[in-house]
Amino acid sequence: MRLRQTWRWFGPSDPVSLADIRQTGAEGIVTALHQVPHGEMWTRDDILERKAMIEAHGLTWDVVESVTVHEDIKTRSGRYLHWIELYKQTLRNLADCGIRIVTYNFMPVNDWTRTRLDMPMADGSKALYFDWADMAMFDIHLLQRPGAEGDYAADLVQEASERFAASTLQDREHLAGIVMYGIPGERKVTIPEMRERLAVYKDIDRHMLRENLAYFLAEICPVAEACGIRLAIHPDDPPCDILGLPRIVRNMEDIDYILKSVPSPANGVCFCTGSLGASFANDLPAMARQIGDRVHFIHLRNVKKDATGNFYEDDHLGGDVDMYAVMRELLVIQQSRSESIPFRPDHGHQMLDDLVKETNPGYSCIGRLRGLAELRGLELGIRRSMGWL
Repeated sequence: MRLRQTWRWFGPSDPVSLADIRQTGAEGIVTALHQVPHGEMWTRDDILERKAMIEAHGLTWDVVESVTVHEDIKTRSGRYLHWIELYKQTLRNLADCGIRIVTYNFMPVNDWTRTRLDMPMADGSKALYFDWADMAMFDIHLLQRPGAEGDYAADLVQEASERFAASTLQDREHLAGIVMYGIPGERKVTIPEMRERLAVYKDIDRHMLRENLAYFLAEICPVAEACGIRLAIHPDDPPCDILGLPRIVRNMEDIDYILKSVPSPANGVCFCTGSLGASFANDLPAMARQIGDRVHFIHLRNVKKDATGNFYEDDHLGGDVDMYAVMRELLVIQQSRSESIPFRPDHGHQMLDDLVKETNPGYSCIGRLRGLAELRGLELGIRRSMGWL
């Protein structure tokens, strides 16, 4: 059995339309109700409206990405019990509407983080990029987080200072907007708001955040299991502490803790090769093998790292991730399943006509179309060589 080919869509305002997606070869859609404020319940009517919109274009809504976890839940403070109950009801409503895979993340305050959205590649396309000196410049000089200098090596602190001194006001505002970009279509935060959000975590360390995640999973997994929902936690992106915040989904040790803390078949992983691949320490084929049947959803993209740990998003079959070895392990897992595991080509270069169009960072159409085509070909070759056709 092969993997199921899906495509992320950010709703009616996405520059890539459902009609466009229909032509890519993707079979299913990965999306969310981004108009619903974080933590609020998704109603059946809203879910069914979005589902009907997708099905009208000959596609299916295969995966939710994401039902966002409210910050009160992550900190186990304020109205966290209220938000957990709403989360449970959202899961029930999604199941009632026939949607069975829900992705989420437990990254505090900031979601995925980059420092540049248009790094030029040798072929003229553009890629997303993460640079530690730019991150330090934002953290130390723009955000002005207390104690930030202590979180970076001395050479990075010096480089950040030099870049700040050479930058214009426009440069600084541009960098801040990128670091705090968040999810396309959702409201952007300001630096004062970011400071307020970080302050909530001043007494929360890695151990406490882990415990808060385990508590959340203990609450929602019985509901998910009862209604046939498979949960898929997304790794931290990048898989390291940033802005003084602990990250707790970085490596196999973290994932093993998550899966063992609540040993429910509903408790699973979104295996993201780009996020996990940004760490030198992660052996992705071995991780896929170890996670096994708890892989509920797959993101396939590639990254290229330098000695400092800066990285850019490379072609899907380029970069540091051995995509052949990863795909082979995922297909071994797939052969034990009665249903296809959904995957999507995660991110893609801005290229060709998309260079002159408005696109969501990482989610232009043509770069992902190239990635999907390459990944489909790789999968077909492996399946044929293994006698799985």
